[in-house]
Amino acid sequence: MSDQTRFILNESDLPKSWYNINADSPVPPTPVLHPGTMEPVTPDFLSVLFPMDLILQVISTERYIDIPEEVREIYKLYRPTPLLRARRLEKALDTPAHIYYKNESVSPAGSHKPNTAIPQAFYNMKAGTKTLTTETGAGQWGSALSMACSFFDLDLEVYMVKVSYNQKPYRRIFMETYGAQVFASPTDRTNYGRSVLAEDPDSPGSLGIAISEAVEAAATSNGAKKYGIGSVFDFVLLHQTGVGEAELRQMDMANE
Repeated sequence: MSDQTRFILNESDLPKSWYNINADSPVPPTPVLHPGTMEPVTPDFLSVLFPMDLILQVISTERYIDIPEEVREIYKLYRPTPLLRARRLEKALDTPAHIYYKNESVSPAGSHKPNTAIPQAFYNMKAGTKTLTTETGAGQWGSALSMACSFFDLDLEVYMVKVSYNQKPYRRIFMETYGAQVFASPTDRTNYGRSVLAEDPDSPGSLGIAISEAVEAAATSNGAKKYGIGSVFDFVLLHQTGVGEAELRQMDMANE
């Protein structure tokens, strides 16, 4: 029995496509609803926040969607990531189970989040976007998107939850090192931020407040800015499937 712990792929093994679960889902995806009318929105409505390439990924039913070569070249900075078998944990638990984990912390930003930040920045650059807005809580998503924007010469405005902004100065510095502007949310830069501060000048902020500010900043920019998002949307899930596509091959290497 092999005692191998690390299962490493070569750059040439980097997946060339993302897997789209819409192709195999037994039920169609639920449409995005307009927050005012609660009716399904049109691509034109979403285009206020996102470039059309990302919107088309939300509604696509193609099983595989090609990863642009420009994105794959940047992925090669840290992908394919290692698959590891947690043999010492298995022993500590005295379990017959084989426990594996995919180590996404090897990315330059320290998390899995560049997997979607990089293509989002790419598709925005391709659409002619000059500035992105986003929110961040503890700073992981802001760090990933700031790095991605630097690769494609995009400006970035980050609305960071105020309590984290104060508690995690090095995350802010990380983002600023890549060229992002980081604001402690709630701010006086948006109508929503000002309304929160009017009710509570000492508000510590929240992720919901930061999201509202980032979305408002993009939606009221007359097309000058778009919005980057690290979760929730279908295209984020799509971009993360590169993890599993590589892991399938690594599990073969592990004879599992």
